[in-house]
Amino acid sequence: MNHTAKINHDAVLRARVALLGSGTLPVRQQVAAFRVLVQVSPLAYLPLLAVALYDYSRQEFADRPETALALRAESVAAARRMYALEPERADLLLASLAGYREQLGLMDRRDELGTVDAEIALVTSGRPLVAV
Repeated sequence: MNHTAKINHDAVLRARVALLGSGTLPVRQQVAAFRVLVQVSPLAYLPLLAVALYDYSRQEFADRPETALALRAESVAAARRMYALEPERADLLLASLAGYREQLGLMDRRDELGTVDAEIALVTSGRPLVAV
């Protein structure tokens, strides 16, 4: 964590209380909480955020493909950050990339699939990622 960054401690506390105080929190609220908590505990919350973003895109935005794609892109970004911190978390990155690829296919954006396929191949081969 960057110690010069301003952390809203009230928001962190609210996010933790929301996650702890509810048996089943709606995915929208989970995403909001995880987005806050990633700032203070990325190793703990990046994987949860990546999965929740994918779920959110499917549950709430199946009828809005551009929003679903943006959420899945954010899921990939979270998974990439996790992979950079913990390279053995390749499965998380591969799952996020697969979800993103699926949405690109549903939207018939075939020209972007090659880039995603190349990144999947890099992760699968175990080679280090370069900026994509």
